[in-house]
Amino acid sequence: MLPSLFTFDRTILQAAEAAEAKIRPAFAQIEARCQQTSEKVLAAFIAEGIGESHFTPSTGYGYDDRGRDALDRLYARIFRCEDALVRHTFVSGTHALATALFGVLRPGDRMLSVTGRPYDTLEETIGLRGEGSGSLREFGILYDEVPLTGDGKVDLPLLERKAAGCRMAYIQRSRGYSLRDSLSIEDIRTICGVIRAQNPQAVILVDNCYGEFVETLEPTEVGADLIAGSLIKNPGGGLARSGGYIAGRADLIAPCSCRLSAPGMGKEVGASLGETRTMMQGLFLAPHVVSQALKTAVFAAALFESFGYAVYPRWDTPRTDIIQAVALGGRERLIAFCQGIQSGSPIDALALPEPWDMPGYDSEVIMAAGAFTLGASIELSADAPLREPYAVYFQGGLTYETGRLGVLSAAQRMFSQGILDPAD
Repeated sequence: MLPSLFTFDRTILQAAEAAEAKIRPAFAQIEARCQQTSEKVLAAFIAEGIGESHFTPSTGYGYDDRGRDALDRLYARIFRCEDALVRHTFVSGTHALATALFGVLRPGDRMLSVTGRPYDTLEETIGLRGEGSGSLREFGILYDEVPLTGDGKVDLPLLERKAAGCRMAYIQRSRGYSLRDSLSIEDIRTICGVIRAQNPQAVILVDNCYGEFVETLEPTEVGADLIAGSLIKNPGGGLARSGGYIAGRADLIAPCSCRLSAPGMGKEVGASLGETRTMMQGLFLAPHVVSQALKTAVFAAALFESFGYAVYPRWDTPRTDIIQAVALGGRERLIAFCQGIQSGSPIDALALPEPWDMPGYDSEVIMAAGAFTLGASIELSADAPLREPYAVYFQGGLTYETGRLGVLSAAQRMFSQGILDPAD
């Protein structure tokens, strides 16, 4: 065996070996789901007859771009819905969500956030903070929310009372910067059923970020009208260089496309500029890449739980997104963990992440992401706001083998600074 170029304390390696022995059943379940989602994706590519001609770049207005239109159909077929809008010109998941919100909602409409306060970057889009930036509130769109229960669950009785009369019900699938459980597909099915019973006309939008291909079904298969997400997370498979998507009912995708381009133009314009090949190839690889990220998250949960930290979810809990939260309980531990992840990354391993006032957030944030695509959350990354309970949110890993090394690098960094004792 070749000597390792990585140096980890012996007790950390022993803890890692014990963790890996314990998590084998969880890995088997992840692999079984990956097989199912991979079959779904491959079947879509075959059914749509994807060929080399679909990779031909378009420029200018992008009229009659076969590849762009085929990519939309691929997403719609995979997510079992009527239509999709997939573009490299979406700059983030928040941009895709904002396009869906502004595309559907009109002055006087009420948006109801079913899962409590939305993720930080959406607050200014809604108008919960910030002034003069063109928020929904500034356009006369009303906002209401259903606070989560004390144990972080959706308050279904309160949702029953509030669902009537809302134009849109918004569901955030992942935990965001909180320690609540991410929503499972069955959770979303139940929530959609409650909303439909009270308000059949409501548009149900799910923020699907971090959740694609984690389970065998998607929200559009259990009652959601629209879903949206980022291509530098799960569905881009680590290859998409930018972009996002909206998928769902055709009558809702149409106004969203007009919001992205212009009324009367909609989906007919938008040059692909040569991005279609990597977007399609990333989509094809996405189920496998997601499985690698899930294995890395399960390993991180088992390892840091063995060190005495609370982890959310635990290693043996069924996964509903790729995020692993670890409550580290202190600023120094949080910074050291992120710096360790960075040092175990393929890109910019020598960089030293520090907290900073990142646009869109209401507190200092530290982000580690030694990624081939800047900020890609499907690649090995860790980030967190510098506030109680000083929990780090860890996700990604294009391969389990390298993701494992990143997790060990985080543990070693903490150990070297005297803030982790694996023997305890």
